[in-house]
Amino acid sequence: MNTLIINPPQLQWPELIKRPLVNNENLEQTVSEIINNVKQTGDEAIKKYSLQFHGFAPDNLWITKDEIKNASKSLDKNLKKAIHLAKDNIEKFHQSQIEKVKKITTLPGVTCWRKNVPIEKVGLYIPGGSAPLFSTLLMLAIPAKIAGCKNIIVTTPAQIDGKISNAILYVADILRIDKIYKSGGAQAIAALAYGTQTLEKVYKIFGPGNQYVTCAKKLVNANGIAIDMLAGPSELAVYADDTCVPEFVAADLLSQAEHGSDSQVVLIAPYKKIIEKIIDAIHQQLPLLSRKNIIEQSFLNRRFIVIKKKEEAFEFLNEYAPEHLIIASKKAYRHGRYITNAGSVFLGNLSAESAGDYASGTNHSLPTNGYAKTHSGVSVDSFVKKIAFQKINKKGIKNIGNAVEVMAEAEGLEAHKNAISIRLKQMKN
Repeated sequence: MNTLIINPPQLQWPELIKRPLVNNENLEQTVSEIINNVKQTGDEAIKKYSLQFHGFAPDNLWITKDEIKNASKSLDKNLKKAIHLAKDNIEKFHQSQIEKVKKITTLPGVTCWRKNVPIEKVGLYIPGGSAPLFSTLLMLAIPAKIAGCKNIIVTTPAQIDGKISNAILYVADILRIDKIYKSGGAQAIAALAYGTQTLEKVYKIFGPGNQYVTCAKKLVNANGIAIDMLAGPSELAVYADDTCVPEFVAADLLSQAEHGSDSQVVLIAPYKKIIEKIIDAIHQQLPLLSRKNIIEQSFLNRRFIVIKKKEEAFEFLNEYAPEHLIIASKKAYRHGRYITNAGSVFLGNLSAESAGDYASGTNHSLPTNGYAKTHSGVSVDSFVKKIAFQKINKKGIKNIGNAVEVMAEAEGLEAHKNAISIRLKQMKN
């Protein structure tokens, strides 16, 4: 943990921004077999893999409405209150993303506009089992609802006892989602992509998962099924200057590392002493954490780097393009102008990354593995398609017609030219 990289030359950056390698030997072959079995036998394959991977085969793959309603009875009141606070904030932030239709007159008589139309059928994969991520259901279902998706199907693996997490069911209840399919892993992605005897296939699949889930999303996407993104292991980068609070930075690094042994944390600071203070704080906090062993494995993938020049530090961070980026500085808002590649940015010493994971309002389904250079996190836009419209009247066809005729003729497309010419000719008669 004490190994520091001091002012690495740019030639070393490609090596430093590499993510942890996942052992995927035979992964695609295994996942392909699972997908093919689900395509061939549907629910039977889902039950078979549930027994194989989780130790039980559910009789009914759909959660009943009574099960959803009963979930709230055993849920802690404080957790319910916290869920509602998060729900309200996520709704406020995502509601602001709704675009009004703007009609633009490009020429007199030529009007163009774009309309958001919801994707009718969407599938939401929610990780379950030992760590049921009910927060992910909030993050995916709320923008789907706001977008106006008519058919929202949730699939999530059951816990060891064969039941779905009460917290997931409670979130489903307050969001009025009643289609919950009891399946996880690559087989759940296959079910959403191709359907089963009981589950109708969807048009687009959302949600994070382990390497099997990610691989399944990759394979079905290659076959024409839309997905949100290929979200890999979680990652956090922190820029900390001499105005940071070392204890806060340490806590943030530890919080992200506990996601899994393949997670990665990157710390950039202008001076060695800053990183040393943060390392001291990590040593104090780590022994008190329940997922200590996972964090220690994750920290094998860490990058603690001294880059003295601020502009160069942010150039490195943009090249890394982190899923989460914290700027731990009293000048964080000013430094934010340097950021061009990141999934979600947290400005200042009090902006904990955990807040974005749960309740600040922004979405936690974000691009990883450098995809922040080209991809955005999940938003209302993720659940709509944008259809362009245009309306041309007599004045419009006169104003635009000659230009279209000339361009079509230059490209050798006579029928395109004729589609304009025939209209212009008729208007003269």
